[in-house]
Parts: sequence; structure tokens; C-alpha cells
Amino acid sequence: MKFGNRRKALPDCCLYRDIAVHEDGATGAAKINGVILQEDNKGKFSPLVGATITWLKTGKAVVSDTQGTFSISPDEPDDQLIVSYAGFTPDTFKVEKMHDVQIILGANNVLEAVQVTSKKRNTFINTYSPFRIQTINSGELLKAACCNLSESFETNPSVDVSYNDAVTGSKQIQLLGLSGNYTQLTVENLPGPRGLATPLGLNSIAGPWIESIQLSKGVGSVVNGYESIAGQINVELVKPETAPLLYLNGYYNSNGRADFNANLAVPLSKRWSVGLLLHDDFQYNKTDFNKDGFRDMPTGNLFSAVNRWSYNDGLGFTFQFGAKYMKDDKTGGENSFEKKDKFSSALYGVGINTDRVEGFGKIGYVFPKTKYQSIGLQLSAFNHQQDAFFGMSEYKGTQDNFYANLIYQSIIGNTNHKFRTGLSLNADRYNEAYMANRYQRNETVAGGYFEYTWSPVEKFNLVAGIRGDHNSL
Repeated sequence: MKFGNRRKALPDCCLYRDIAVHEDGATGAAKINGVILQEDNKGKFSPLVGATITWLKTGKAVVSDTQGTFSISPDEPDDQLIVSYAGFTPDTFKVEKMHDVQIILGANNVLEAVQVTSKKRNTFINTYSPFRIQTINSGELLKAACCNLSESFETNPSVDVSYNDAVTGSKQIQLLGLSGNYTQLTVENLPGPRGLATPLGLNSIAGPWIESIQLSKGVGSVVNGYESIAGQINVELVKPETAPLLYLNGYYNSNGRADFNANLAVPLSKRWSVGLLLHDDFQYNKTDFNKDGFRDMPTGNLFSAVNRWSYNDGLGFTFQFGAKYMKDDKTGGENSFEKKDKFSSALYGVGINTDRVEGFGKIGYVFPKTKYQSIGLQLSAFNHQQDAFFGMSEYKGTQDNFYANLIYQSIIGNTNHKFRTGLSLNADRYNEAYMANRYQRNETVAGGYFEYTWSPVEKFNLVAGIRGDHNSL
């Protein structure tokens, strides 16, 4: 802190008249007038607006104006003034004579930056959400040798994953004691493996692709649909705008199972980014630990890939689209069974060949002047084909699906009263054949919903929702 007359270097706003003492017209008491300045590295001065000038003993204070000037009445004898300003070191000095004061805070008085770091728990419950949602992030998945979504819950007691049978290797999720048919599985809030893909769908999502998993038990939000009776599991994949440029992962165990994963993310510009996710796993060793002549696990190969693009203009408009592909070829049954023995009466064998193609898109807009107001459209479609044989029996199935969800969010009066409303459409077409029997079904479900959230205080939320759907069957 410096005192004295450095008028030549000061800006015009900070030059004072040569008057030693100024009197208050109301009380006749002398006042101390001054200016608070900052000095940069080049020796130039500029006024500090909003600096606080306080008497040490009594605590009486004033604030500098838009030109950095202040005027304060004298206090008790031998009292001292404290000058403080955010980002500068406070200083204390004694005014011995009533005169104009020039206070210059040098650049070397600026406080150093403070870096605050924190670490999220691997598993936590979002206390700010009115729904009890448990989030499992990638750190929790690293605790186990995780290869796909079905193995992501090995360290989590909230979800039970069990084998349907050892012949096909299919698994199912259990929530609240109910089977997976009553649990809604979504991928980034879009329909996940469902319908014909339910038995083997958990194996199609690779563990290294997963950024986090949101788990809620019981009936969830009406925005997500009507299928979450036992609960909902939403899987968030790694995003191209935040993922590392290249991530490689490999796995091999003594049973001969091998996995390879590759994640690529490329920022094309400030607005565009693209990502590519690859997964390939092999199981060619035939294991039979109980020596019953049947394979303990089916052998074969599964390959899946995701290509996604993301656009964000920074002004409220976002756009995402991408495509997914999966091919799964599995063989089970007796150890000596080979694919050439298909429909053989001498050896029992199982073969499942699955091809799945999927496309998705998301469009969203947040109104710049009213951040609480937004509109979004979610779209997805897939074609799922499955050819299988079980001994002498043959099965062929095809499922086509289209999904659309339009969401509008705003407030009623103020941000204590928020609502979401929208329309949804889910259409399925099934074409199945088992032996000589054929089964065809077209199912369309159209619906609308409204959800209201009341937040009168920070720690209290009340959510009420209503939804109506019409099924064409």
C-alpha cells in the first residue's frame, strides 16, 4: 500500500482538489476523502470499484464508487482504516492528518489462485432428485473383470443377475424379486434390448463402453414410459466430446475367453465431435468341468460397434445421431457337436445366430433467455434378426421397432413449479416361425404424459405424474 502524491500517473477521475479538510454540511465534522487504485504490471493505474474502507475499532465502513473514490467521517482518536478488496490482500493504516488519501494496491498484492478438487464416489444416490436413483460410475465397474453389461452388477447388491440356462448362456436381471420382463432397460433414455433381444441383450453392451449406470427401483418417471414396473436401468455410454482420444482394453481368462475393446473419440471442431466404440469377444474353448458331456458355456464370437456424432452450437441447440451393429454367433450342446451336425439325431446341439442394426437420434433446444424452458425429440429404430436351432427344432424371428418421444419442459409462474409434458410412440412388428408354426404381430402404443414438480424449499420436492397409453392389440 502506498501513500503520497502520484498525480501525474493517475487517471483524470482520480485527481483531487488541493483542499486539506472537507466538512460535512450537516454535522460540521471533517471528512477523509480518498481514492482506491490498482497498479498493473506496466505501472498503469485504474480505479477499484466496490472496495471496502472500514474503521478498525468501530467497524463503520463505506464502499468506493464507480470512480474508486470514497468519503468517510473520522472516528475515535488513533483509530486505523482497513482497506479490502476481493482478490487483493487487505491492508491497515493510520491516518495522522485529515487530508486526501491516495491508496494504491500493487499488482503483487493479488492473491494466488486456489484450486479446489473433489472426487465422486463410485456408487452414490442423487439427493437432489425426487426419485431415488442410484448411480454406478466407471470406477465401480473397474472393481470386477467386467466384459459386458450383465457382468457390471457383480459388485452391486441392488441387482441380481442370473443365468436362464447354461446351454444358451442367456442372463436376466432381477429387481425387487421380479424377473427382467418387469424391468425397463434403456440406453441413454432410448429403448435398450427388448422383445426378441431380451434373453441375450445384456451381453451386447460392452463394459468399457459404459460411462455410468442409473438404477431406480419401483415405478419411475412417466416420461420414460410405462414398462418400469419393478424398476428402470439406464446405461450412459461414453460421450465423444468428453472421452479420451483413444482407449484400448483387453481381457483373457483360463477358460479361453478373450475380449478386445477400443474406444475412439475425435473432436472435429468446437461444435462437432465423433466417436467409435468397438467390442469383440471370443469363446472357442469347450469347458466341461462336471464331465457330463455338455459344454458349460456356449462357444462362438460376438462383435458389436457404435458410431455416434454430436453437435453443440453453444447457443442452446444440440444434436446427436448414430448407428449400432451387433453380430452374435453361438454354439452349444454336446462337446463333440459341430455346426455341420445341425439337426443331427446322434448329437444334441444348439445354435443361435443374431444380427441387429440400430439407428438413433436426439434433437434438443434450450431457450437462451429462459434456461428453464426446453424442447427435445428422441428417435430410435432397430431391426433384430435371430436364427436358432435346438436339437431338431428350428426357430426364426425378426423384430422391427420404431420409437419417438417428444418432451417439452417449462415452469408455471416461477421455478418452484416445474412441469414436463409430451407425446410418445412405440411401434413393434414381430415375425416368428417355430417349426411349422408362424406367429406375426404388429403392436403400436401411442401415449401422452404430464409430470409436475413442486420445489418450495431446497430439501423438499413433490412429484406428481399422469400418463395415458393406447395399445393397438
